[in-house]
Amino acid sequence: MSIHNVTTTWKGKMQFESTNSSGETVLINAGEENGGEGAGLRPKAMMLSALAGCSGLDVASLIEKMKLEVEDFKIETSANLTEEHPKIYDQVTVEYHFYGANLNEAKLQRAVDLSVEKYCGVMEMFRKFATVEVKTFFHK
Repeated sequence: MSIHNVTTTWKGKMQFESTNSSGETVLINAGEENGGEGAGLRPKAMMLSALAGCSGLDVASLIEKMKLEVEDFKIETSANLTEEHPKIYDQVTVEYHFYGANLNEAKLQRAVDLSVEKYCGVMEMFRKFATVEVKTFFHK
């Protein structure tokens, strides 16, 4: 079993600084409409970033292992936020965009599928509370 630790410290008003065990930090802040100053990421947006980052790391590793030619790669996530408190994401769309002149679409799709179905723990966590739709786009 592995334990992950993060320390989150109040910086005043509606801002926090979250630090991982490697010493890396991220600012968390509420939007102006909720008393924040807009600096830093919102907690729910960080969840979408974690989802994209987890899967993206899987796919990037597989791109390297499969020796695939990819000029650029990005993941766009969008989510539906429920109206009632506690407001949660109930539907999430994850779009993988690959750019390049010599894309091997079949192998890239396999890399996405492996991440989504086998490797990405954050994706599996999201499935516990939301419907997750995955789309892949190839741009040549």
